[in-house]
Parts: sequence; structure tokens; C-alpha cells
Amino acid sequence: MADDAITEIRAGDRFAFGANWTEFLRLVNQDRIDGAVESMKAMLTVSDLVGQRFIDIGSGSGLFSLAARRLGAQVVSFDYDPASVACTAELRRRYDPVADGAKWQVLQGSLLDLPFLASLGQFHVVYSWGVLHHTGDMWTALGNVTNVVRPGGRLFISIYNDQGAQSKLWTGIKRRYNSSGALERWTILEFANLYFQTRSLVASAYRALRGHPARRAPRGRGMDRRHDLVDWVGGYPFEVAKPEEIFDFCRSRGFVLQRLKTCGGGLGCNEFVFRRESPLLTEPTADTSGGVAD
Repeated sequence: MADDAITEIRAGDRFAFGANWTEFLRLVNQDRIDGAVESMKAMLTVSDLVGQRFIDIGSGSGLFSLAARRLGAQVVSFDYDPASVACTAELRRRYDPVADGAKWQVLQGSLLDLPFLASLGQFHVVYSWGVLHHTGDMWTALGNVTNVVRPGGRLFISIYNDQGAQSKLWTGIKRRYNSSGALERWTILEFANLYFQTRSLVASAYRALRGHPARRAPRGRGMDRRHDLVDWVGGYPFEVAKPEEIFDFCRSRGFVLQRLKTCGGGLGCNEFVFRRESPLLTEPTADTSGGVAD
């Protein structure tokens, strides 16, 4: 499976997410860790995750796996990209060196692989931020993810917002970026950076003309603007969904929406926290007890 990911990256069919997260790893510090912890507490409306099983699907840098560990959870992290797996393992080594496999397990795998998912059991919190839309089969991936949420557990996901024609345009840009050489990738990235800076300036000018004070949104979740930009421009495969589509899909599988944070109809991700209220039609075949009491 690791070879499959590398082959797809070399063929230009998949962005090298792991390489970008490895670069981001050098920026991780206590402030970023605290930002990740606070953002997770806010969306899940919890003060801790003590005694809970938490899975980070598409762990990337591992920052949010670490946040869950800081909140007291027993964590399983996995990613399809082997460089992301190595990045998560390195973050664990640096910041949670006493964590053994029972406290924090780091694996390589695909969320499109049902036997692999079934082997992991079920979890109190299933976290997959900005991942499902990069699998190449988003709706199958979302259906698979719902299977690993235990009854009463929560599903915390984010999905790129469907902007119609703009989303189609960005799909073409992302495909071109991944099939290009280093110089063309740099050029695409700089044009995208200029585009977003111009949008921000125009929005600020518009607010000023209307007499609204200037505002600068804080960088949430402990992330970094430049690495987020690379992730956005390069992020391929790429799929999108309207918030109501995600809501209807999860509701039909026994989930109730607890929190929703949209990107205001623009570019970016809509965030959802669902609670599983009823059994699913298809359950994993492995032992799902997880060894942790409610």
C-alpha cells in the first residue's frame, strides 16, 4: 500500500501531502500544540478525552493526534502517505516519548480498505479533518468512516465546500500542479498566493468603505499559512460537497448533527461534528469493544 501511494505521487495522480507535513514539522512548538488542543476542545465541547478511544484518519503531521493525547485519549493514527506516517511517528517521538502502542498507535493504511478499518475496532471520537475529499472516492470514504464510530460516539470531519464552477477550476489547477515540474509548481503557487492576497486586500478595502473596522482572523488550529497554501494548491485528488449533502448522508446512517462551522459559502472546509445515535446497517466484522469502558 505504501508503494501504491508513492507510485500515485510520482505519476502526478496524488499530491505529496507527507512531504508538505514533514516541512511543517520543523515549525511545531508549544504554541501550535496549544492551538490544536484548544480548537479540538472547542469543536467537541469537551475539557478532556480521558478514557476515550480516538482515531485520527489521515493524520498528516500528527499534530491533532498529539492534541488528543494531551487531552487524555488513547489514540490510533493512520495515513495513506508513508511520509505522513513517518511524520506522525516523529512527532510522537518528540512530544510523547512515553506513549506505547496501547496509548498511541501509528499505522499506514487506507480508509478505502474495509478489512483494515474493521481490524481497528470502533472509537468514541473519529477525527478526519480535510482528508475524505482527497481519497479519490469521497462518498465511499465517508460511508466507511461512519462504520468506525461506536454508538454514542462522535464523528468530527471537514469537507471542502462545493462552489460549482470555481471548484471545477481549482480541480484543474490542482491536477496541473501535480503533473508539473518544480518551476511550474512554484509559478502556480506564487500566482495562487497573489490571488489570495488580492482577495484579502479587496475584502479589507470593502469593509473600510462600509465603515467596518479592519480585522485579521487569527491562524487557528496551530497551522501555518504557507503550508496550508501548498496543501490547498496541491491537494489532489479533490472533491467537494455542499453542507446539506454531508448532513443528509450522515443523518441517513443514524447520525445527529451537533456542531457545524461553515466557511461562509467560500473556499475552504465546512466542519461538522456528528453524534451516532443508532446502529448502522453495516458494522465492522472485528471485535469493536476497544478495551475501554464508557
